[in-house]
Amino acid sequence: MTTGTAPLTHHHYWQGAFIDDEEAGRRLAALPATVEAALAGPLETETVLAACERLAAALRDPAHPTRARLAEHLADGEDTSVLTELAAFLGRPELTRKLRRELGGTTPQRLTRPDARETVYEAWAPVGLVAHIAPGNAATVAPLSLVEGLLAGNVNVLKTSSADTLLAQHLLAELAALDPTGAIAERVIVLRFSSSRQDWLRLMCAPADAVAVWGGEAAVEGVAAHVPPGCRLVEWGHKISFAYLTPDAWHDGRTLTALAADVCLHEQQACSSPQVVYLDTEDEKEVFAFAERFAGVLAAMPPAVRQEEPGPAEEAELTTTELVARLEQHLGLTRVITAPDGSWRVMADTRSALTASPLHRSVWVKPLPRKRALATLRPMRRYLQTAGIAGSRTDVAELSRLVLAAGATRVTPLGAMLDGYCGEPHDGVYALQRYSRRVAVQADERFATTACLDDLTLPVSFPAPDGPLLDKAAVQELNAGVDPRDAELYFRSGGSTGAPALSLFSYDDYDTQMHAAARGLLAAGYDPARDRTANLFYCGGMYGGFISFFSILERLGGVQMPMAAGPDHRVTAEMIVAHEVDTLFGMPSYLWQLLHEQADLLRSYGGIRKIFYGGEHFTEEQRRTLTETFGIEVVRSITYGSTDLGPLGYQCTESAGGVHHLHADLHTLEILETDADRPVAPGETGRLVFTTHARRGQNLGRYVIGDLGRALPGPCPCGNRSPRFELLGRGGDVMRVASYFLNYRRFVAIAEQDCGHRGELQVALSRSSVRERLTVRAEDTGTDPQQLRAAFLAGYEELRSAVGDGLLDLDVETVDGAALERTPTSGKLRTVVDARR
Repeated sequence: MTTGTAPLTHHHYWQGAFIDDEEAGRRLAALPATVEAALAGPLETETVLAACERLAAALRDPAHPTRARLAEHLADGEDTSVLTELAAFLGRPELTRKLRRELGGTTPQRLTRPDARETVYEAWAPVGLVAHIAPGNAATVAPLSLVEGLLAGNVNVLKTSSADTLLAQHLLAELAALDPTGAIAERVIVLRFSSSRQDWLRLMCAPADAVAVWGGEAAVEGVAAHVPPGCRLVEWGHKISFAYLTPDAWHDGRTLTALAADVCLHEQQACSSPQVVYLDTEDEKEVFAFAERFAGVLAAMPPAVRQEEPGPAEEAELTTTELVARLEQHLGLTRVITAPDGSWRVMADTRSALTASPLHRSVWVKPLPRKRALATLRPMRRYLQTAGIAGSRTDVAELSRLVLAAGATRVTPLGAMLDGYCGEPHDGVYALQRYSRRVAVQADERFATTACLDDLTLPVSFPAPDGPLLDKAAVQELNAGVDPRDAELYFRSGGSTGAPALSLFSYDDYDTQMHAAARGLLAAGYDPARDRTANLFYCGGMYGGFISFFSILERLGGVQMPMAAGPDHRVTAEMIVAHEVDTLFGMPSYLWQLLHEQADLLRSYGGIRKIFYGGEHFTEEQRRTLTETFGIEVVRSITYGSTDLGPLGYQCTESAGGVHHLHADLHTLEILETDADRPVAPGETGRLVFTTHARRGQNLGRYVIGDLGRALPGPCPCGNRSPRFELLGRGGDVMRVASYFLNYRRFVAIAEQDCGHRGELQVALSRSSVRERLTVRAEDTGTDPQQLRAAFLAGYEELRSAVGDGLLDLDVETVDGAALERTPTSGKLRTVVDARR
């Protein structure tokens, strides 16, 4: 892709290369085939967001070579603030907010279930080809319009004026060059030609599915002639804005100063600049008195910083408008106050009809009692945009409804008429929706556990991560630098793998993660239309388990009893029976205690069919007990995740044990060797390293989460194409004891396989004056501790050697499950308790 200086005759950028007129004409003739080829490949929204964020960072840096290259293409009289303005729009926070507001999320093109209780999938799909006809002398409009088309997934062809510089071409070339996939370049064509070149305009519009045109009525009509039947015409035409003041407001000096600021900013060249000031009165004397007072305020405003002299046509309009208004003074209809140097003019008019201003600090002042506002303004509804209202709180509320009914599309305070906010609709519509189609797929019961239809065909793919590896301490250091605006939600980790730490989220990030976890729960077999759920995760102390699964069920529309884990198991069991709960959410250790302590009541009830667990694992023997003793049909992981990163993986109906699918729309997974920072061989066990995408204000890349696992090759029988991996314990499960490395999971496997142990297991490490001691605490489920000890020594060679060499004392004891040590916030079993000093 070309980002360097193009030859002087190469005014057009076409899918990664600068070309001349002859080549552009040849390619325009084949535009339909070009569009079809480009649409055949995917364009992930994240691809666009990542490239835009890189370009925004370059534009914000005064010393960056990209900024320097683009500055060469600014028009005469324009300074680099234009590039800063572009950077503000292209930043990830602004674009993600725009996507959420306009299309409902940051992956709008994925076919997901708007109602999880139905197998109906909806998405926003690109319309196909969007032709953008940009206005002249508006440096930011052209490229930003095309970026909106990219966000919606379209192929885009942009026409800039023949009088414009090549800023749009080079800016979009830089953007395309920052996309390693090449998908952006495939969807970007930028042509520079005069509107008189009707043959090119016709070729550009003929295959379009939407045509976006910026300009006045003449410009729109000229383009509309080339728009084919069925093609969507998106008009971004010229608009008129006005101010409306109540009596209290127009006597307030601060209000008049704010109004004058709106008039002078950009010299009324913006559609949102006030051209008319309406007063809520029928008294002509008040109109003339206000005009005199406002003229004094306008005269005190500083002159334009970069005032451009009006052209001949504009000068003629200014002169004619003022002359006619002065002539009507003799009839008592008007009064004109003008600056001695002609730099501003206030024209009071006793007639209420909306009249366009000749701009350049020229303002009409007219009476308009609110009882006549609708009838006066509605005939001009096609042209109305912003109403700046000044009055009491009640006035603002009442008048807002009135002017919106008349046709205005936005209401602001005075002094803020030209201000906007990220994601604001433009002229009453959302641009991304105009460049998209809402599509739906109805499916049958075979898709009950398919949350996203795209998972069956094409997994999300992100560029390979780079940069340094991060551990928990490094992430905590990064948290200290998070902008407070991005730290809206604080969660505290359970502390089962170390000291509790805080994790920070924006509400947008949290919402994205909860929706992803909800989709994973559907894949695991949760049925929101039928299941009645008791949420029995722990709550309190800023621990997020209970809150998160409450949020997940809320998004699924599932029936839930938010009980939370509590010490009174009898009360919990009685609630389960009373409310006919058939599905339990919770930690394995807590659910195990609850079921066994209240076995008689819950077995006689017999209504529990499903268990979804998180944070720990049930052993195979425990699963067998749940099935055979309690009649539970489904025992499956509710999610695999962490407090820092959120949901990482999910099980499907074909998954068992520690096997999970990756939440590939949120994360990239690497598996690195345990003793070196390089990928493991295919199928080998290593450290799980996750890179999280699109976290607002945080860059959680290459996070070594502390878990071990391996990638699973081949497709999953469920049909989901998302990558699979198998959890194989935590790095902390490996203990350095008496010069040997021992693994907690080996103890669990031996106890289960050789002795049929069905309870929990905990390893405690201590040190005496003579040697180290390893104590295995086994939950008392009838297993003989001596039999367990013998099995450990027989089945674990390293343990046998350590004990035989006199380096380690081995004890095995059975205890009540409630006596095992657990983390206080989450209730997780502490698998290894190391008391050595």
